[in-house]
Amino acid sequence: MAKTSVAEVLRAWGKLGYPRRAMRLHECATVLARDYDDQVPDDVETLLTLPGVGAYTARAIACFGYGQRVPVVDTNVRRVIARVVHGVADSTPSTRDLRDAEALLPVDNGARFSAALMELGALVCTARAPQCPLCPLSSCAWHEAGRPELDTPVRPVQKYAGTDRQARGRLLDVLRGSSIPVTRAQLDVVWLSDIAQRDRALDSLLVDGLVEQTTDGRFALAGEGG
Repeated sequence: MAKTSVAEVLRAWGKLGYPRRAMRLHECATVLARDYDDQVPDDVETLLTLPGVGAYTARAIACFGYGQRVPVVDTNVRRVIARVVHGVADSTPSTRDLRDAEALLPVDNGARFSAALMELGALVCTARAPQCPLCPLSSCAWHEAGRPELDTPVRPVQKYAGTDRQARGRLLDVLRGSSIPVTRAQLDVVWLSDIAQRDRALDSLLVDGLVEQTTDGRFALAGEGG
């Protein structure tokens, strides 16, 4: 990946969403090739210095990739711990998450334990329809308390249709499908419902470095603007 262009990475990324992640992935590959002899570091601290690598990703690599005894907390793990240990239906991210997860980690096979905890939350201890009779755990503070309801408001599902994200995606579709820079008119035609939104979306793509403008006013994916 480090040897290819950002534009080709964006094309391969396609419609997966959040294209800035593709850019960070390319940056990360470049750093790994240049500074680490194409090897991924095995410690959390070094992993956190890589472009696009956050706390969860760094810990997941160290745990599942290298078998290190480090806690990995995702939404499912957080919910299981909230119910089993603290007796509440769910929990928002907090500083105690890693501490709680680490306290449960066995001395050996931490990766297997973490994967099992994730699967338990995804398949059995789910957010809306927990299957308590199927739970393999011998005790659960939340179940023993009568499964009290969560007293925080439920977040509404974020829509996608008609958003700036969708407008950005439409514009990127045009650029991914062309091997040469395109005109403004070729971009304008794919989002006619809201001109101001279209302009805002294009400006944000330029600011993010996903799109470049050529000297003659045309537009191209990053690295292909000439």
